[in-house]
This record gives sequence, structure tokens and C-alpha cells, in this order.
Amino acid sequence: MEAAPREGAQVGPLLDGFLLRGRATPTPRQLEEVGVRADSLREVTAVEFLRAMAEESYDVLVLSLVGGGVQAMLHGLARVWENRTTRPVVVTGYVGVVYEKLADGLLLRHGADLVLANSRQDADRFRAVYEGVGADASAVTEVALPFLGGAPYEGEHDPYTVVFAAQPSVPDSRKDRSYLLNRLVQHARRHPEREVLLKLRSKPGEHTTHIEELPYQRLVQRLDPPANFRLVYGNMGEVLDRTDLLVTVSSTAALESLHRRIPTVVLSDLGIRESLGNHHFVGSGCLASWDQLDAGHRPTPDEEWVSRQGVAAGGTSRTESGEGSYASAFDAARERIAELLDRPGGLPPLTPYYTPVTAPGYLPGLLARHHLGPDGTPLPGAPAADKEPGPVRQIVRRAARGAYRHGVQRVAPVIRRMGEL
Repeated sequence: MEAAPREGAQVGPLLDGFLLRGRATPTPRQLEEVGVRADSLREVTAVEFLRAMAEESYDVLVLSLVGGGVQAMLHGLARVWENRTTRPVVVTGYVGVVYEKLADGLLLRHGADLVLANSRQDADRFRAVYEGVGADASAVTEVALPFLGGAPYEGEHDPYTVVFAAQPSVPDSRKDRSYLLNRLVQHARRHPEREVLLKLRSKPGEHTTHIEELPYQRLVQRLDPPANFRLVYGNMGEVLDRTDLLVTVSSTAALESLHRRIPTVVLSDLGIRESLGNHHFVGSGCLASWDQLDAGHRPTPDEEWVSRQGVAAGGTSRTESGEGSYASAFDAARERIAELLDRPGGLPPLTPYYTPVTAPGYLPGLLARHHLGPDGTPLPGAPAADKEPGPVRQIVRRAARGAYRHGVQRVAPVIRRMGEL
């Protein structure tokens, strides 16, 4: 999703939202949970979005996409703005724990005016990657996770509530996902006085950034969970309001929970592995197994580790100087944007690290996925509409999405299992 604030006649900024059409286009339910209302919202192809950026004027453009999408838009924007004396400030970054594809994801985001890092640790890592390849690291700007907040934990609820924060792609095997689900159900049976919740990110048929081939909703149908076990959706912050113990493999929900000082466990049952992402929590003091939890163990988080992640007790988030509150964690980004907007003579052209010279075997393929040529211009026959699609086209598009999701979640796993016979 790309959101572009612009100044208007009304009080405060106007916010226009653009939803990039694809497999992970948010559903109305997912958009509702974001909690931010756009003044206008439209679904577009990459080429349609670039056309809008060429024709309309904005102050700030936020690219909230996967790395390949950000890189394609940066090259496309560089092309459509090449003859303009002014352009918006372009912002991108990560929302969550960065535990995989660090170099790849960062270099795909290089070229934006601000690359937001959610903690002191991430800011250090991001700069090291850029400087290590000889790229300009000045865009890296330390902020904090944007969704932290909520009341600090003050003691056990009635009933005591255990929440397992599931992830769409971690772990990815049926065996491992079934194991975690069985342990959660066993915990509910072992503690009938507790409420045990399985917090899911998406409902069947919905997609997030990561494809979920084996939804827990399907796996739980094979079990007979007790009455104190439930599936829940919705805003993670609202679920944490009633949580006494947060359990996960490597979800960003662990950082939300730690920020509020809720007892938090990162599971080690399946090993501590890069592919699971729980290696990110080495040194946190939060790693434990279900056996330890069932025996009553409650980890104590390491204060220095927590501070470097941008979360701390009392709703504080320390800056590089070691001081400051979460409320001020975004001041540096605001100040940098203001400076860029006031820059005499406007902003320089966008210059991503990847070019046809530095990555001739990689970049053209990334751009082609969004129907852009190596120079960022639309390829012949690129899908772009001058008006809203008619009702028939909308029906066909919804059907195609449904078929794709059915193929990912139903057909593909069957074929994979057949191949293993």
C-alpha cells in the first residue's frame, strides 16, 4: 500500500491511498484494522500508480511494499520525475522484525530519501550494509515500531489468558505447525481455568505479505479443542490488553508484548534457527520451550537487549543517546522530512543502488514483474486503465484472485505431498 500525504485547504494533511493490485492486496477487513482513514483510496497497477505520481502533486510518499515492489517503484518514479524541479519526499522501511534477507531487502529499498529503522540495532545494521557495498547510508533514520503502545501490564486477568501469536509462513511445514497447535491445545486442556487464544493474522482467503499454505484454521478442524481454546482475529493491541502470557515463534507481536511488559516467550521447541526467525531473539532472555512453560517457567527479558530493540518499560523507547520516550521516537524522521521539503532548489533525482550497470542480471527481472523496462518506463502492453473497470471485469478479477488463493492454499500443498510419495 502506498499512502501519499499532501497539503490541502482543510486543516491538516490530506491522505491519498493507493493499493497495488496483486495477490496481497488488502481486504476491507484488513484495511479496517489499520486504524488510519484515507481521504481517497484506489486500487491500481504499478503503471497506473506511476501515472498518478506524474500528474498529481504530493509532499510525502510512503512506499509500504515488499522489497522488489519498492525497487520497481523507485526506478519508475525516477523516470516519471526526471524532468520535474520538485518531487515528494520518498519514505520506506520495514514494519516488524528484520530477521531474513537483510542485505537483499535493504538494497532493494535503497534510493528512498528515508529508510526507516525500527530500533537502534536495526539502524546500525542498515548503515553497515549500505556502507559495506559503498552505497550512501544517509537515508537510514532511526524511529521505532509504529504500532507500539497500550497500557502497561499490571497483573493477571480473570481468567488468566495465554495467547499464541501465529505467523503465516513460520514455520512452513505441516508437521511443525501441527506440533505447535497440538502443544497449544494440550496447554488449554492442562489448564482449564485459563483462556487460551490462537491469534491469527488473516482469515481464510486473505493474504498478507507472506503466503500461508497451511492455515491453522484448517489444521484445528482435525482436533477437538476444549472450550477454553479459541481462535481470534483483529488488532493485536486489543488482544494484548487481556494477555497474561504471549507465546510465539518469532512474531513482531513479541516486541509489542515486551514493550508493555507482558510476560513473553519465544519458543525454542523447533530449534533456534535463522529460517524460523527466532535467532533474532538470542540474548533477549525470552527463549523457552513448551515443556518449560508447562512447568511454570516465566522468562525475564534482558533490559539491554530490549532497549536496543526500541522497546522498554513504562512505554519508553530509547534513542541513540540512551534517552527519550516512545512519543518522541519519530521526531528525527519528522525533522528530516521537514528539512528535505525546505531544501533550496528541491530534491535531487532518485538514485537507487541497483542499476542496469550494478545489477544487470537482477534488476531487469524485478522491474519486468511490474511491467517496467530496465530504464523504469512501462513496457509495451503494460496493464493500465484510464477509468474504473466495469462490473464484469471486477467480477473476473475477484474470481481470478479466489482461484489463485485456492491454488496456493489447497492445490499446491496436495501436489507437494504427492511429489514426496
